[in-house]
Amino acid sequence: MDYKIVSKMLMEQLRTSRTMVLLSRWKGLGSFKGDIMYRFEEEYLRIILGQFRHFKKRAEDGIRQLSEDELHWKPSEESNNIAIIIKHLSGNMHSRWIDFLTTDGEKPYRNRDMEFVDGNESKEQLMKIWDKGWKLLFNTIESLKAEDLLKIVTLRQQPLSAFQAIQTEVAHISYHVGQILYIGKQIRDKDWKILSIPKTVRRDGND
Repeated sequence: MDYKIVSKMLMEQLRTSRTMVLLSRWKGLGSFKGDIMYRFEEEYLRIILGQFRHFKKRAEDGIRQLSEDELHWKPSEESNNIAIIIKHLSGNMHSRWIDFLTTDGEKPYRNRDMEFVDGNESKEQLMKIWDKGWKLLFNTIESLKAEDLLKIVTLRQQPLSAFQAIQTEVAHISYHVGQILYIGKQIRDKDWKILSIPKTVRRDGND
């Protein structure tokens, strides 16, 4: 028999035996790996709840510094004011978090365009709108189990994991919270109370 053929056969057997050994070891770790992943998913849900609470508090600390008129101030005609951003975030949360695991994240009853119309709502009305959206988000996240994170949901008829859908919302909310704080700082200027780490002023008076 040609030695090249024999060599090829031996190499194939070696690869197969190594694969079987690795698979047997991997299967033996199956329960252990499963426990680790379950704990990871539980920890993720705990962390993400804390992150959303942080976003809400940070925005509210900024909104608290502004008057009702200032919530409706726009830097330009085509820009959004804080009142509009509040309504948009709440509308988004109503659409995303009602029946999160079983219905599309873009609900047919949502009127997204109206979220961008300034209705001159009072500050009290705006905060009620704000709180209703957040309540839906928190209730849904708190009800999720670790195994729910890998379930498939849809957003605008596109399938994605529940984990991906949550991460999409993290990005969306953080973006708009940043807008709220930026606009607030533009309005209040030097009277704005810094909500993160303030700039360090050099002792020689030069920034």
